[in-house]
Amino acid sequence: MARAATTTDVFNAIAEPRRRQIVEILAARGALAVGAIVMTLGIPQPAVSKHLGVLRKVGVVVVSKEGQQRMYRLEASALRPVYEWAKGFEQHWGHQLDRIKQRAEKRAKQQRG
Repeated sequence: MARAATTTDVFNAIAEPRRRQIVEILAARGALAVGAIVMTLGIPQPAVSKHLGVLRKVGVVVVSKEGQQRMYRLEASALRPVYEWAKGFEQHWGHQLDRIKQRAEKRAKQQRG
């Protein structure tokens, strides 16, 4: 089965770890120029620009020009399909956390008693 292009949807775009790092950086720091992202990641500028291009095509980042620089900003609403999909598994996480809590409480009770 052929692999889908990275620019077909947000899931494919963020499947690459470096692109997820870029999303995290922009979420934490706000709009940044390519140079600031390059310095943060420590990878070559062409690679960062390529990743930003993929994220831009699926709408995860938007670019604006400020003077001589192109500033990239996270468009978090584009990540909503990922959130909606992952939200369907929340019941499994809650159940697992309940079991961990029960075990911890049982151990604490055993150590006291």
